[in-house]
Amino acid sequence: MTRSPLINKPAPAISLPNANGETYNLAPESAGVPVALFFYPKSGSFGCTKEACEFRDALAGLHLLPRRLGMLLILQILKEFVEKQKLNYPVLSDTKGEARKAYHVGKGLLGLVDARVTFVIDAKGVVRDSLDATVNYGAHVKFVNKWLVKLEEEERQANAPPPKEPGLITEPALATEDDSPAHPPAGIPEPASPGVPTGSDVEREELVRAAATVQG
Repeated sequence: MTRSPLINKPAPAISLPNANGETYNLAPESAGVPVALFFYPKSGSFGCTKEACEFRDALAGLHLLPRRLGMLLILQILKEFVEKQKLNYPVLSDTKGEARKAYHVGKGLLGLVDARVTFVIDAKGVVRDSLDATVNYGAHVKFVNKWLVKLEEEERQANAPPPKEPGLITEPALATEDDSPAHPPAGIPEPASPGVPTGSDVEREELVRAAATVQG
């Protein structure tokens, strides 16, 4: 199994007819939701029918596959096959192999059949991963479900508010002799400085001078 050259690159846009013959345009970068794009060898065969129906049931809520998903199936289409299996997602016809070429999908089983390959494209239109498993058709739904859970977690983390920075905690400083308050507590008079008369000293001196004046 070779790694797809499209991993971590923009998914190619494609334009193909759907089951009703109408042109369906896929531009993954503008889809706004993840897209599971899967190719399989032949509609109506046992493995391809099982795979297509597993995706159908997953989208209907019978499995863990999230509903926020754009699902596309690329094959050489038979309208009767789509209607019979009641497929609930866009199914496109690639009779000329244009989509397979754009997504580098080759042959499987030693070149005997077209390969069974599933791509997971994120909401920004970037191919995040691919699964090339032609024989193991049952692995593709599990592969998509695992990636969608991962993409939803990435989106949740991207939209989460930034954590608050904890406030700075400082240790209380020990008081020293130099840390004595500049002013005494309320109700306690400040001590007089040496050489500076207080209010009572000034009044006493004035009384002495007055008495001397009267006596003189």
